[in-house]
Amino acid sequence: MASTRERIGEEGAYYLERASIPDDSGDEFQYEEIPIDDDLLSEIDEDLNHAVRTIQEAQEDQEATERKEGLIPPPVTLRPEVVDDFVRNFLVKMGMNRTLDCFQTEWYELQQRGQLNEEDVGTVPDIYCRNQQLDGTVKTLRHDVNKFRAAAMKAKETYVKLRKERDFHRMHHKRVVQEKNKLIDDIKRLKRHYMSYEPTLQQLKQKYETVMKERMLAKLERDRAINQVSALQATLRSLESGLREGATHEMTKEERRLMYASGVGPTQQAVHEARELTKEPQKVDPSSLDVTNQTLPRHPEDSEFPVDNGVNPQLANVKGPSAHLTRTGGFRLTHSFQAHSLAISGLALHPRKQILASVSDDQTWKMWAIPSGDIIMTGEGHTDWIGDCDFHPSGSQLVTASGDATVKIWDFSKAECVHTFTEHQHAVWGCTWHTCGDFVASASMDNTSKIWDLHSLRCRYTLRGHADSVNSIMFLPFSNNILTASADKTVSLWDARTGLCGQTFYGHVHSVNHASFSLKGDSIASCDSYGIVKVWDTRTCAPMATFDVGPHPANRGAFDSSGTVLAVGSNDGTIKMFDLTSGQVSSLAGHEDAVHAVMFDKAGDYLVSGGADNSVRIWS
Repeated sequence: MASTRERIGEEGAYYLERASIPDDSGDEFQYEEIPIDDDLLSEIDEDLNHAVRTIQEAQEDQEATERKEGLIPPPVTLRPEVVDDFVRNFLVKMGMNRTLDCFQTEWYELQQRGQLNEEDVGTVPDIYCRNQQLDGTVKTLRHDVNKFRAAAMKAKETYVKLRKERDFHRMHHKRVVQEKNKLIDDIKRLKRHYMSYEPTLQQLKQKYETVMKERMLAKLERDRAINQVSALQATLRSLESGLREGATHEMTKEERRLMYASGVGPTQQAVHEARELTKEPQKVDPSSLDVTNQTLPRHPEDSEFPVDNGVNPQLANVKGPSAHLTRTGGFRLTHSFQAHSLAISGLALHPRKQILASVSDDQTWKMWAIPSGDIIMTGEGHTDWIGDCDFHPSGSQLVTASGDATVKIWDFSKAECVHTFTEHQHAVWGCTWHTCGDFVASASMDNTSKIWDLHSLRCRYTLRGHADSVNSIMFLPFSNNILTASADKTVSLWDARTGLCGQTFYGHVHSVNHASFSLKGDSIASCDSYGIVKVWDTRTCAPMATFDVGPHPANRGAFDSSGTVLAVGSNDGTIKMFDLTSGQVSSLAGHEDAVHAVMFDKAGDYLVSGGADNSVRIWS
C-alpha cells in the first residue's frame, strides 16, 4: 500500500515523497474486501450527472438573465482603434513604406522621451471608423450593382429574344389555324359534293352488276344449250347406229368415258332419256349393291362411275414449267382487288373461262372476271363461313362447303341454289367435283368424308377411317381416286367406287391442313400446321422431299401443270415457291395477312392467291 506525504524543506519549499506499505504488515489483521454493488454505483453516477446538469442549467439561466439586465457585459467587446495603429494601417494600405519607417522612428523616439501626452495619444474618433466602414460598404455595393446590372442586361436580351420567338410562333400558329380551317371547309364542301354523287354511283353500280350478270347468264345458257345439243346429237347418232345394226343397247361405259374426256359428252339425264326411248328394262346386279348399305340395292337414278384407266387427256398439252416459275423472284404481283369484307378461305378457277370464284368468312361466294377484277355474280344462302368451293367440269355449276354443316350446289343458269346436302354433323372444310360432273365429295369436321350423287341426290358412300377432323379433299382428275388430309396427322387415298381406303401416308407430326395431287397423279403435296411441307411419291408411298417453312402454319398447296413447281400459302403472309427439280425455295410477299388459298391456272402462266386481308392477288 502506497501513500504520499507533503514535506516542507529547510527553505520552506514543499516537495512530495512517495511511501509504500508492504503487504506483510506486522499487525497480522485480516482485511476483508467489501464488494460494491454495481446498481448502487450506477444510481450514484446517474444522480451525480443529473445534479451537474441541473447546476449548469441554473448557471446558464442566471447568466442570460444578468446579460439581459446589463449586469454582465457581452463576451466580445469592441475596443476602439488607437491613433498610431490607425496611421500605420493607413500607410500600409497605401503602400507608403518609407513614410511608415519615418513615422515609427519619430513616434517611438517621442514616446521614449515622454513627449507624448495621453490626450494626444488617444483612440481614433468614431467618425473616421464609421467613414472607413461606409467606404467598404460602398465598394461592396458598387460591385454588387455592377454584377446585378450585367445580369439585368443579360436577362433583358433573353427576354427580347423570347418575345421575338413567341411572336414568330404565334404568327405561325395563326397561319396554321387559318390553313386548317380552310382545309376543313374544303373537305366539308368536297364531302357534300361527293355525297351528291353517291346515289348516282350506287345506281350505276347496280345497273352494271345487273348487266354483267345477265351477260354471264346468257353466255352460260348458250354454252349449256350447245352442250345439250351436242349430247343429244351424239345420243341420236348412237341410237341410229344401233337401230341400223338391229340391236338396241345402252351406251357403253367406254363410250361415256370418251365423251367425258372430250368435255362435251352427254349428261346422265340424256343417258336416262335414251334408255327410256329404247325401252330397255333395268336389271339389278347383285354384285352392284352399295357398300355402305349392303342390304339395299342401288337407287334407280344413281350415277355410274366412269372407267378408271389412268388416262388424263390434259397431260397432252403439258410442255413443262414456264421459265419464270423456276426463276427466283420470277413472279410479280400484277393485279389485286378487295373481294370480300372478311377473310377469303377458298378459290376456284373456271375450267374454260377467265373467271374466278371466291368464298369467304362473310358467308358469301362471288364470281370475278380476271384479271380485271370485275364482279359477275354473288351468292348468299349459307348461315356460317364458307370454307371451300369448286366448279363443275362444264363450268355451269358451283359447289360450296360451309361451317353450317351443309354442302350446296349452285346453278348459274337459274341463279340459285338447286340442292343442299345436310348429312354432315359438323362444319364442312372442303369439297371437290368429279371430272364426270356426276359426283361431289366433301370433307368434314365430323371425322368423315362423303361422296354425293348429283342425280339421285343422296350420299353414296361415307369414308370413315380418320381419327380427327378431315381438313381437305380432292379428286384426282379423270380418276376415281380421292385424296384426304386430316388433323390426325395422316394423308389417305380412297377408291370412290367402293368407299375404301387404299393407302395412308404417315410422317407428319402435326395436323395436316391440306393435301393435293399433281396433274399426273404421281406426286402428292401435303402441308401441316407447323409449316412442314412433304412431297410424296404415290408409287412407292414414300416422301420424296421435305421443306420446313415454319414456325407459321402452311395452309394450302398447289402444283403447277408440270408438277415440278409447288406453291404453298403460309400464315406469315407470303407464298413459298418450291422448285422440286432443283430444291430451290423462294417467297412471294404481297399479302398483309395469312394466305389461305393458292391456285395455278391450267397453262401455268399465272398464280391466284387469297388471304385473311380480304384481297385476291394475281401473280404472273
